[in-house]
Amino acid sequence: MPPISAVPDVCVRPARRRSRFAVWALEGLSEQAGAHQGPHSTSERTHSWLRVMCLTGVDYFSTLGYQPAIAALAAGLVSPFATLVLIALTLLGALPVYRRVARESFRGEGSIAMLERLLPWWGGKLFVLVLLGFAATDFMITITLSAADAAAHVVENPLVPSWLHDAQIPITIVLILLLGAVFLRGFREAIGIAVVLVAVYLVLNLVVVVDSSIRVMQHPEVFAHWSTALFQQHGNIFLIIGVAVLVFPKLALGLSGFETGVTVIPQISGDDSDTDAAPAGRIRGAKRLLTTAALTMSVFLISTSFITTLLIPQKAFQSGGPANGRALAYLAHTYLGPVFGSVYDVSTIAILWFAGASAMAGLLNIVPRYLPRYGMAPAWARAVRPLVITFILIALIVTLVFRASVDAQGGAYATGVLVLITSASVAVTLSARRKRQVKRTIGFALISLVFAYTTIANIIERPDGVRIGGLFILGILVVSFASRLRRSFEIRATSLDFDETAREFLREAEEFGEIHLVANEPDSGDEQEYQQKARDERHDSHIPGRVSIIFLEVDKADSSDFEEDLVVRGVVRHGFRVLTVGSGNVPNTIAAILLQIRNLTGVVPHIYFEWTEGNPFSNMVRFLISGEGEVAPVTREVLRETEHDVRRRPMVHVS
Repeated sequence: MPPISAVPDVCVRPARRRSRFAVWALEGLSEQAGAHQGPHSTSERTHSWLRVMCLTGVDYFSTLGYQPAIAALAAGLVSPFATLVLIALTLLGALPVYRRVARESFRGEGSIAMLERLLPWWGGKLFVLVLLGFAATDFMITITLSAADAAAHVVENPLVPSWLHDAQIPITIVLILLLGAVFLRGFREAIGIAVVLVAVYLVLNLVVVVDSSIRVMQHPEVFAHWSTALFQQHGNIFLIIGVAVLVFPKLALGLSGFETGVTVIPQISGDDSDTDAAPAGRIRGAKRLLTTAALTMSVFLISTSFITTLLIPQKAFQSGGPANGRALAYLAHTYLGPVFGSVYDVSTIAILWFAGASAMAGLLNIVPRYLPRYGMAPAWARAVRPLVITFILIALIVTLVFRASVDAQGGAYATGVLVLITSASVAVTLSARRKRQVKRTIGFALISLVFAYTTIANIIERPDGVRIGGLFILGILVVSFASRLRRSFEIRATSLDFDETAREFLREAEEFGEIHLVANEPDSGDEQEYQQKARDERHDSHIPGRVSIIFLEVDKADSSDFEEDLVVRGVVRHGFRVLTVGSGNVPNTIAAILLQIRNLTGVVPHIYFEWTEGNPFSNMVRFLISGEGEVAPVTREVLRETEHDVRRRPMVHVS
């Protein structure tokens, strides 16, 4: 018998011949659960945190393309005060939360992974699926909303031919299809492109802000008119502050980008002393990234909110108005001329389009981490191209449903952003509580309450957002459980190894030429239990007295896990040889062990079961939920599905 470590793991379904399209679509498919992390979450080459900031910045900073207009439309003359509340929540709430997420989830998993670790078993899985629904809402609406706003900048440009002015939907569709084409071809050098786009875009925005601020200072009557109208509407400063606190949830789009910021952490260069378990330099760079991005965005948010409120008539922000969804572009064209305005439009279109690329990359990072590992997506969900095609089709449907309207999609986008940030706040609160950090627990709990209020207020104001998120959640749940049901009879072991004692048991049995295993569910674990079990099986299953038997026991683990790394250990109990393994899926694990024993020894093993008591239907439900139930027939079915050659299929005996 060759060394077991030298024999490859082949206890999986044999590969079928694929068509050319399938070969192209599944190129780069990862066979290891959870290994694929998207096109830019892992890389042989890392970059400075400042360059990586631009990758998340194409999502975060691009909101300047529509955030000032949305703020003015939502808060009116109170927009600057509501923006100040938003900035306070950004710097005192979201930033501390995600700095901690960066420290505890430094492999780019994000806050969802923290909650997955804190909430195990089925409850944790269901909670993660719900969060994935909101994450999908956030990232998917980022793609469609950004493309729609980019299209708005195209059609509103005065230099564009008039026949394009009513073509926002077709232009949005073209931009989304171009995005899909980029990912189908590959998504390399994303950081280099992002650095150029972010640098140019921020410089152009700075020019607009400085020019507009100078104009405000040169015409102080503008400020006087605004303040007079503001106090006429709301009476005094306390009412203004109260209104700002009430309406700032409508400005939640200005918080987007934090979750993307922690997914790109693996791209950041660390110190030479960094290790996989403790990359202190990389974590420090991630914190600098988050802090710099938040401070930069805060400065632009308050300045752009102030100048747009003072210089643009309120009616221009209304639907169909020249500043609707493009307030800064309106200022650029009005005060800096059509040439600069067109340059600004091109820069805005480019960064908004690339924000969709960042969101697509976020989806490609998140989905393969969870759904295939849960058994809640087909195996091809680890490949990039099939997912890209799926996401692009969904994006096209969303675009057509909302008719490429930025305003109509704002509620869904804000809901997705706020739910993710609220869940991250809860995750760090639970983490601090588990580590008995009392002051931090209280602080993060207060932040969680603020974000919870913001989320609820946004949902009440824009219920369409949670309805859209609910549709994504429902879709994920239906697809997930249908996939899990369909894949119930698959081999689930992603790796399977035997310790030295277990290997010795197999060598002894191989020398005899036969391998007989008895499935045993331990009870008291005393000598009498094993003696009685051995006598009963030999009598009921007619096991020849000349052959020795090996007990096989599966210690129950988390049954919600679909794919597992298994280690089989050999122990001697009361003179009996026992193979033990921890797993949440008993029949699938037994089938995997039987196939691997056959592969390693060349001997087709026999296994002996007792019939399970109880109703077959209820036992099958138990198997689907807890991984137990009808162990013998399910084990045989898994073997039949995996090994089509009857002569090589391990033998299952039931008495």
